[in-house]
Amino acid sequence: MDFKTLDAMELTGKTALVRVDINVPFENGAVSDFTRIDAVLPTINDIVAAGGKAVLLAHFGRPKGQVVPEMSLAQVRPALEARLGKPVAFAADCIGKPAKDAVLAMEPGDVLLLENTRFHAGEEKNDPMMAAALAALGDIYVNDAFSAAHRAHASTEGIARLLPACAGRLMEAELTALEAALGNPARPVVAVVGGAKVSTKLDLLGNLIEKVDALVIGGGMANTFLAAQGHPVGKSLCEHDLAETARVILDKAEARGCRLLLPVDLVVARDFRANAPSEIVTECPEDAMILDAGPESVSQIAALFGNSRTLIWNGPLGAFEIEPFDAATNAAAREAARLTREGGLVSVAGGGDTVAALNRAGAAGDFTYISTAGGAFLEWMEGKTLPGVAALEP
Repeated sequence: MDFKTLDAMELTGKTALVRVDINVPFENGAVSDFTRIDAVLPTINDIVAAGGKAVLLAHFGRPKGQVVPEMSLAQVRPALEARLGKPVAFAADCIGKPAKDAVLAMEPGDVLLLENTRFHAGEEKNDPMMAAALAALGDIYVNDAFSAAHRAHASTEGIARLLPACAGRLMEAELTALEAALGNPARPVVAVVGGAKVSTKLDLLGNLIEKVDALVIGGGMANTFLAAQGHPVGKSLCEHDLAETARVILDKAEARGCRLLLPVDLVVARDFRANAPSEIVTECPEDAMILDAGPESVSQIAALFGNSRTLIWNGPLGAFEIEPFDAATNAAAREAARLTREGGLVSVAGGGDTVAALNRAGAAGDFTYISTAGGAFLEWMEGKTLPGVAALEP
Protein backbone atom coordinates (compact mmCIF):
# COMPACT_ATOMS: atom_id res chain seq x y z
CA MET A 1 0.00 0.00 0.00
CA ASP A 2 1.01 3.62 -0.45
CA PHE A 3 1.49 5.85 2.59
CA LYS A 4 3.77 8.64 3.77
CA THR A 5 6.25 8.13 6.61
CA LEU A 6 7.85 10.57 9.03
CA ASP A 7 10.74 10.92 6.57
CA ALA A 8 8.44 12.70 4.12
CA MET A 9 7.28 15.31 6.65
CA GLU A 10 8.77 18.67 7.60
CA LEU A 11 9.00 18.44 11.39
CA THR A 12 11.20 21.36 12.47
CA GLY A 13 9.13 23.83 14.45
CA LYS A 14 5.95 21.91 13.64
CA THR A 15 3.37 20.58 16.07
CA ALA A 16 2.82 16.89 15.34
CA LEU A 17 -0.35 15.30 16.67
CA VAL A 18 0.68 11.69 17.26
CA ARG A 19 -1.95 8.99 17.79
CA VAL A 20 -0.37 6.36 20.03
CA ASP A 21 -1.64 3.28 21.85
CA ILE A 22 -0.46 3.43 25.44
CA ASN A 23 -3.46 1.57 26.83
CA VAL A 24 -1.17 -0.31 29.21
CA PRO A 25 -1.96 -2.72 32.06
CA PHE A 26 -1.67 -1.63 35.70
CA GLU A 27 -0.91 -3.60 38.85
CA ASN A 28 -0.85 -2.05 42.32
CA GLY A 29 -1.11 1.44 40.87
CA ALA A 30 1.83 1.12 38.48
CA VAL A 31 2.32 0.14 34.84
CA SER A 32 3.07 -3.60 34.74
CA ASP A 33 4.01 -3.95 31.06
CA PHE A 34 5.88 -1.24 29.16
CA THR A 35 5.67 -2.90 25.71
CA ARG A 36 3.23 -0.41 24.20
CA ILE A 37 5.04 2.59 25.63
CA ASP A 38 8.41 1.39 24.37
CA ALA A 39 6.94 0.73 20.94
CA VAL A 40 6.07 4.40 20.32
CA LEU A 41 9.33 5.88 21.62
CA PRO A 42 11.10 5.83 18.21
CA THR A 43 8.41 8.05 16.69
CA ILE A 44 8.41 10.51 19.59
CA ASN A 45 12.20 10.64 19.64
CA ASP A 46 12.44 11.28 15.89
CA ILE A 47 9.97 14.17 16.10
CA VAL A 48 11.79 15.68 19.07
CA ALA A 49 15.21 15.22 17.45
CA ALA A 50 14.00 17.09 14.37
CA GLY A 51 12.93 20.05 16.49
CA GLY A 52 9.24 19.26 16.35
CA LYS A 53 6.66 19.30 19.14
CA ALA A 54 5.09 15.91 19.90
CA VAL A 55 1.48 16.06 21.11
CA LEU A 56 0.23 12.60 22.04
CA LEU A 57 -3.36 11.52 21.45
CA ALA A 58 -4.42 8.30 23.13
CA HIS A 59 -7.24 6.38 24.78
CA PHE A 60 -7.24 4.46 28.04
CA GLY A 61 -9.88 1.91 28.97
CA ARG A 62 -13.49 2.20 27.85
CA PRO A 63 -15.04 5.27 29.48
CA LYS A 64 -17.76 5.38 26.78
CA GLY A 65 -17.76 9.15 26.32
CA GLN A 66 -17.76 9.96 30.04
CA VAL A 67 -15.04 11.44 32.23
CA VAL A 68 -13.93 8.52 34.39
CA PRO A 69 -11.09 9.61 36.75
CA GLU A 70 -9.63 6.11 37.10
CA MET A 71 -9.21 6.01 33.32
CA SER A 72 -7.23 9.25 33.16
CA LEU A 73 -4.02 9.12 31.15
CA ALA A 74 -2.39 11.18 33.90
CA GLN A 75 -1.52 7.89 35.62
CA VAL A 76 0.45 6.74 32.53
CA ARG A 77 2.50 9.93 32.41
CA PRO A 78 5.17 8.92 35.00
CA ALA A 79 5.93 5.69 33.12
CA LEU A 80 6.05 7.56 29.82
CA GLU A 81 8.49 10.12 31.27
CA ALA A 82 10.68 7.37 32.70
CA ARG A 83 10.89 5.41 29.44
CA LEU A 84 11.33 8.55 27.35
CA GLY A 85 13.94 10.00 29.68
CA LYS A 86 12.52 13.52 29.59
CA PRO A 87 9.59 15.51 31.01
CA VAL A 88 6.14 15.05 29.51
CA ALA A 89 3.60 17.81 30.02
CA PHE A 90 -0.06 16.90 30.55
CA ALA A 91 -3.32 18.59 29.55
CA ALA A 92 -6.53 17.84 31.42
CA ASP A 93 -8.49 17.60 28.15
CA CYS A 94 -7.70 16.60 24.58
CA ILE A 95 -9.63 19.51 23.03
CA GLY A 96 -10.73 23.00 24.05
CA LYS A 97 -8.88 25.55 26.18
CA PRO A 98 -6.82 23.16 28.36
CA ALA A 99 -5.40 21.47 25.27
CA LYS A 100 -4.87 24.74 23.37
CA ASP A 101 -3.09 26.40 26.28
CA ALA A 102 -0.82 23.39 26.78
CA VAL A 103 0.13 23.30 23.10
CA LEU A 104 0.84 27.07 23.07
CA ALA A 105 3.20 26.61 26.02
CA MET A 106 5.34 24.07 24.13
CA GLU A 107 8.84 24.67 22.79
CA PRO A 108 10.49 22.69 19.98
CA GLY A 109 11.55 19.31 21.38
CA ASP A 110 8.78 19.21 23.99
CA VAL A 111 6.36 16.32 24.52
CA LEU A 112 2.76 16.79 25.64
CA LEU A 113 0.24 14.10 26.58
CA LEU A 114 -3.43 15.00 26.17
CA GLU A 115 -6.18 13.49 28.28
CA ASN A 116 -8.09 10.36 27.20
CA THR A 117 -9.75 10.96 23.81
CA ARG A 118 -12.56 8.58 24.77
CA PHE A 119 -13.73 10.93 27.52
CA HIS A 120 -15.62 12.54 24.61
CA ALA A 121 -18.49 10.68 22.93
CA GLY A 122 -17.45 12.26 19.63
CA GLU A 123 -14.27 10.17 19.57
CA GLU A 124 -15.83 6.76 18.93
CA LYS A 125 -18.60 8.32 16.83
CA ASN A 126 -15.94 9.87 14.57
CA ASP A 127 -17.76 13.18 15.01
CA PRO A 128 -16.47 15.71 12.44
CA MET A 129 -16.52 18.46 15.09
CA MET A 130 -14.38 16.34 17.41
CA ALA A 131 -11.93 15.61 14.59
CA ALA A 132 -11.78 19.32 13.71
CA ALA A 133 -11.16 20.28 17.35
CA LEU A 134 -8.24 17.85 17.49
CA ALA A 135 -6.85 18.96 14.14
CA ALA A 136 -6.90 22.60 15.26
CA LEU A 137 -4.15 21.79 17.75
CA GLY A 138 -1.44 20.81 15.29
CA ASP A 139 0.24 21.16 11.91
CA ILE A 140 0.59 17.50 10.93
CA TYR A 141 -0.93 14.17 11.98
CA VAL A 142 1.09 11.03 12.68
CA ASN A 143 -0.69 7.72 13.24
CA ASP A 144 1.48 5.34 15.25
CA ALA A 145 -1.37 3.23 16.62
CA PHE A 146 -1.92 0.32 14.22
CA SER A 147 -3.66 -1.48 17.08
CA ALA A 148 -6.46 1.12 16.93
CA ALA A 149 -6.47 1.47 13.13
CA HIS A 150 -9.44 -0.87 12.67
CA ARG A 151 -11.63 1.71 14.40
CA ALA A 152 -12.98 4.71 12.47
CA HIS A 153 -12.63 7.16 15.34
CA ALA A 154 -12.04 10.91 15.34
CA SER A 155 -8.41 10.47 16.44
CA THR A 156 -7.63 7.61 14.02
CA GLU A 157 -9.59 8.39 10.86
CA GLY A 158 -11.37 11.75 11.02
CA ILE A 159 -8.31 13.84 11.85
CA ALA A 160 -6.23 12.18 9.11
CA ARG A 161 -8.56 13.73 6.54
CA LEU A 162 -7.92 17.24 7.88
CA LEU A 163 -4.14 17.48 8.21
CA PRO A 164 -1.07 16.33 6.26
CA ALA A 165 -0.86 12.75 7.53
CA CYS A 166 1.76 10.01 7.76
CA ALA A 167 2.56 6.75 9.51
CA GLY A 168 4.78 6.74 12.59
CA ARG A 169 7.68 4.31 12.96
CA LEU A 170 5.61 1.57 14.62
CA MET A 171 2.82 1.87 12.06
CA GLU A 172 5.39 1.88 9.25
CA ALA A 173 7.03 -1.28 10.58
CA GLU A 174 3.68 -3.02 11.00
CA LEU A 175 2.42 -2.18 7.51
CA THR A 176 5.75 -3.13 5.93
CA ALA A 177 5.71 -6.50 7.72
CA LEU A 178 2.13 -7.24 6.78
CA GLU A 179 2.74 -6.30 3.16
CA ALA A 180 5.65 -8.74 3.14
CA ALA A 181 3.42 -11.46 4.62
CA LEU A 182 0.26 -11.13 2.56
CA GLY A 183 0.52 -8.27 0.08
CA ASN A 184 3.51 -9.34 -1.98
CA PRO A 185 5.09 -12.32 -0.17
CA ALA A 186 7.94 -14.59 -1.14
CA ARG A 187 6.39 -17.96 -1.98
CA PRO A 188 5.51 -20.60 -0.94
CA VAL A 189 3.46 -19.06 1.89
CA VAL A 190 2.26 -21.12 4.85
CA ALA A 191 -0.18 -19.92 7.51
CA VAL A 192 -0.71 -21.39 10.98
CA VAL A 193 -4.15 -20.74 12.42
CA GLY A 194 -4.94 -22.10 15.87
CA GLY A 195 -7.07 -21.30 18.85
CA ALA A 196 -10.25 -22.55 20.41
CA LYS A 197 -13.05 -21.95 17.94
CA VAL A 198 -13.55 -22.02 14.19
CA SER A 199 -16.51 -19.64 14.57
CA THR A 200 -14.23 -16.75 15.55
CA LYS A 201 -11.93 -17.21 12.55
CA LEU A 202 -14.19 -17.99 9.59
CA ASP A 203 -13.33 -14.74 7.79
CA LEU A 204 -9.63 -15.31 8.44
CA LEU A 205 -9.68 -18.85 7.07
CA GLY A 206 -11.68 -17.79 4.02
CA ASN A 207 -9.23 -15.02 3.15
CA LEU A 208 -6.07 -17.03 3.82
CA ILE A 209 -7.14 -19.93 1.62
CA GLU A 210 -7.21 -17.48 -1.28
CA LYS A 211 -3.72 -16.16 -0.54
CA VAL A 212 -1.51 -18.90 0.93
CA ASP A 213 -0.12 -22.13 -0.43
CA ALA A 214 -0.59 -24.17 2.74
CA LEU A 215 -2.66 -23.78 5.89
CA VAL A 216 -1.94 -25.51 9.21
CA ILE A 217 -4.96 -25.71 11.53
CA GLY A 218 -4.38 -26.44 15.20
CA GLY A 219 -5.83 -26.06 18.67
CA GLY A 220 -9.50 -26.62 19.38
CA MET A 221 -10.26 -25.48 15.83
CA ALA A 222 -8.63 -28.63 14.45
CA ASN A 223 -11.06 -30.80 16.44
CA THR A 224 -14.01 -29.33 14.54
CA PHE A 225 -12.35 -30.19 11.22
CA LEU A 226 -11.43 -33.70 12.39
CA ALA A 227 -15.02 -34.30 13.53
CA ALA A 228 -16.29 -33.02 10.16
CA GLN A 229 -14.13 -35.67 8.50
CA GLY A 230 -15.70 -38.37 10.66
CA HIS A 231 -12.93 -38.76 13.23
CA PRO A 232 -13.93 -39.27 16.88
CA VAL A 233 -13.01 -36.37 19.17
CA GLY A 234 -14.27 -37.73 22.50
CA LYS A 235 -14.82 -34.98 25.06
CA SER A 236 -12.69 -32.46 23.19
CA LEU A 237 -13.63 -28.84 22.64
CA CYS A 238 -15.45 -29.02 19.31
CA GLU A 239 -18.07 -27.00 17.44
CA HIS A 240 -20.07 -29.89 16.01
CA ASP A 241 -22.65 -27.47 14.61
CA LEU A 242 -19.99 -26.11 12.26
CA ALA A 243 -19.21 -29.47 10.65
CA GLU A 244 -20.72 -28.48 7.33
CA THR A 245 -18.87 -25.14 7.39
CA ALA A 246 -15.63 -27.00 8.02
CA ARG A 247 -16.31 -29.30 5.06
CA VAL A 248 -16.94 -26.28 2.83
CA ILE A 249 -13.59 -24.81 3.91
CA LEU A 250 -11.86 -28.14 3.20
CA ASP A 251 -13.43 -28.29 -0.27
CA LYS A 252 -12.55 -24.68 -0.97
CA ALA A 253 -8.92 -25.29 0.00
CA GLU A 254 -8.73 -28.32 -2.29
CA ALA A 255 -10.27 -26.42 -5.21
CA ARG A 256 -7.87 -23.51 -4.65
CA GLY A 257 -4.84 -25.81 -4.47
CA CYS A 258 -4.15 -24.77 -0.87
CA ARG A 259 -2.82 -27.68 1.18
CA LEU A 260 -4.72 -27.89 4.46
CA LEU A 261 -2.79 -29.69 7.20
CA LEU A 262 -4.63 -31.14 10.21
CA PRO A 263 -3.08 -33.19 13.05
CA VAL A 264 -2.34 -36.80 12.09
CA ASP A 265 -1.58 -37.82 15.67
CA LEU A 266 -2.96 -36.44 18.89
CA VAL A 267 -1.99 -35.92 22.51
CA VAL A 268 -5.02 -36.78 24.64
CA ALA A 269 -5.80 -36.75 28.36
CA ARG A 270 -8.78 -37.40 30.62
CA ASP A 271 -8.24 -34.23 32.67
CA PHE A 272 -7.56 -30.65 31.62
CA ARG A 273 -4.78 -29.80 34.05
CA ALA A 274 -1.03 -29.42 34.09
CA ASN A 275 0.88 -32.71 33.87
CA ALA A 276 -2.30 -34.78 33.58
CA PRO A 277 -1.53 -38.34 32.41
CA SER A 278 -1.54 -38.28 28.60
CA GLU A 279 -0.96 -40.51 25.61
CA ILE A 280 -0.29 -40.16 21.90
CA VAL A 281 -2.98 -41.65 19.66
CA THR A 282 -4.27 -41.46 16.11
CA GLU A 283 -7.92 -41.64 17.18
CA CYS A 284 -9.30 -39.94 20.31
CA PRO A 285 -10.88 -42.31 22.87
CA GLU A 286 -14.46 -41.61 23.84
CA ASP A 287 -13.58 -40.62 27.42
CA ALA A 288 -10.58 -38.39 26.51
CA MET A 289 -9.98 -34.91 25.12
CA ILE A 290 -7.50 -33.71 22.50
CA LEU A 291 -5.12 -31.18 24.08
CA ASP A 292 -2.23 -31.02 21.60
CA ALA A 293 -0.91 -32.20 18.27
CA GLY A 294 1.43 -35.19 18.34
CA PRO A 295 5.08 -35.53 17.28
CA GLU A 296 4.33 -36.79 13.76
CA SER A 297 2.10 -33.76 13.19
CA VAL A 298 4.93 -31.51 14.37
CA SER A 299 7.33 -33.25 11.96
CA GLN A 300 4.96 -32.55 9.07
CA ILE A 301 4.59 -28.91 10.13
CA ALA A 302 8.36 -28.52 10.42
CA ALA A 303 8.84 -30.00 6.94
CA LEU A 304 6.23 -27.59 5.59
CA PHE A 305 8.05 -24.64 7.19
CA GLY A 306 11.31 -25.83 5.67
CA ASN A 307 9.80 -25.76 2.19
CA SER A 308 8.23 -22.31 2.64
CA ARG A 309 9.57 -18.78 2.26
CA THR A 310 6.90 -16.91 4.24
CA LEU A 311 5.05 -17.85 7.44
CA ILE A 312 2.00 -16.16 8.96
CA TRP A 313 1.08 -17.38 12.45
CA ASN A 314 -2.07 -16.74 14.47
CA GLY A 315 -2.99 -18.98 17.37
CA PRO A 316 -1.42 -21.93 19.25
CA LEU A 317 -1.46 -25.59 18.19
CA GLY A 318 -2.66 -26.89 21.56
CA ALA A 319 -3.34 -25.98 25.19
CA PHE A 320 -0.03 -24.13 25.32
CA GLU A 321 -0.68 -22.65 28.79
CA ILE A 322 -0.16 -25.98 30.55
CA GLU A 323 2.52 -28.66 30.31
CA PRO A 324 2.93 -31.03 28.56
CA PHE A 325 0.32 -29.75 26.11
CA ASP A 326 2.57 -26.90 24.99
CA ALA A 327 4.96 -29.29 23.22
CA ALA A 328 3.65 -28.94 19.65
CA THR A 329 3.42 -25.14 19.80
CA ASN A 330 6.88 -24.88 21.33
CA ALA A 331 8.54 -27.23 18.84
CA ALA A 332 6.91 -25.64 15.77
CA ALA A 333 7.67 -22.13 17.03
CA ARG A 334 11.32 -22.96 17.66
CA GLU A 335 11.67 -24.48 14.19
CA ALA A 336 10.15 -21.35 12.62
CA ALA A 337 12.54 -19.24 14.70
CA ARG A 338 15.54 -21.32 13.56
CA LEU A 339 14.59 -21.04 9.89
CA THR A 340 14.06 -17.29 10.26
CA ARG A 341 17.37 -16.87 12.06
CA GLU A 342 19.15 -18.71 9.25
CA GLY A 343 17.55 -16.44 6.65
CA GLY A 344 15.31 -18.96 4.94
CA LEU A 345 11.95 -17.75 6.22
CA VAL A 346 10.07 -14.47 6.67
CA SER A 347 7.91 -15.02 9.75
CA VAL A 348 5.10 -12.72 10.86
CA ALA A 349 2.90 -13.47 13.87
CA GLY A 350 0.18 -11.71 15.81
CA GLY A 351 -2.71 -12.02 18.24
CA GLY A 352 -2.70 -12.12 22.05
CA ASP A 353 -2.41 -15.89 22.55
CA THR A 354 0.11 -16.09 19.73
CA VAL A 355 2.47 -13.56 21.29
CA ALA A 356 2.17 -15.30 24.68
CA ALA A 357 2.80 -18.71 23.12
CA LEU A 358 5.85 -17.59 21.14
CA ASN A 359 7.29 -15.85 24.20
CA ARG A 360 6.73 -18.99 26.25
CA ALA A 361 8.53 -21.02 23.59
CA GLY A 362 11.47 -18.59 23.64
CA ALA A 363 10.99 -18.10 19.90
CA ALA A 364 9.55 -14.60 19.65
CA GLY A 365 12.88 -12.81 19.43
CA ASP A 366 13.82 -14.57 16.20
CA PHE A 367 10.58 -13.99 14.29
CA THR A 368 10.81 -11.36 11.55
CA TYR A 369 7.94 -9.39 13.05
CA ILE A 370 5.46 -9.91 15.87
CA SER A 371 2.39 -7.72 15.96
CA THR A 372 0.84 -6.86 19.31
CA ALA A 373 -2.14 -5.22 17.62
CA GLY A 374 -4.71 -7.96 18.27
CA GLY A 375 -7.98 -7.01 16.55
CA ALA A 376 -6.35 -4.85 13.89
CA PHE A 377 -3.90 -7.64 12.99
CA LEU A 378 -6.76 -10.11 12.64
CA GLU A 379 -8.89 -7.78 10.52
CA TRP A 380 -5.94 -7.13 8.22
CA MET A 381 -5.42 -10.89 7.86
CA GLU A 382 -9.14 -11.23 7.13
CA GLY A 383 -8.69 -8.90 4.17
CA LYS A 384 -10.71 -6.07 5.67
CA THR A 385 -10.00 -2.39 5.10
CA LEU A 386 -8.70 -0.69 8.23
CA PRO A 387 -10.08 2.90 8.37
CA GLY A 388 -7.03 4.31 10.19
CA VAL A 389 -4.72 2.87 7.52
CA ALA A 390 -6.89 3.79 4.54
CA ALA A 391 -6.95 7.41 5.77
CA LEU A 392 -3.18 7.60 5.37
CA GLU A 393 -3.31 6.82 1.65
CA PRO A 394 -2.64 9.86 -0.55
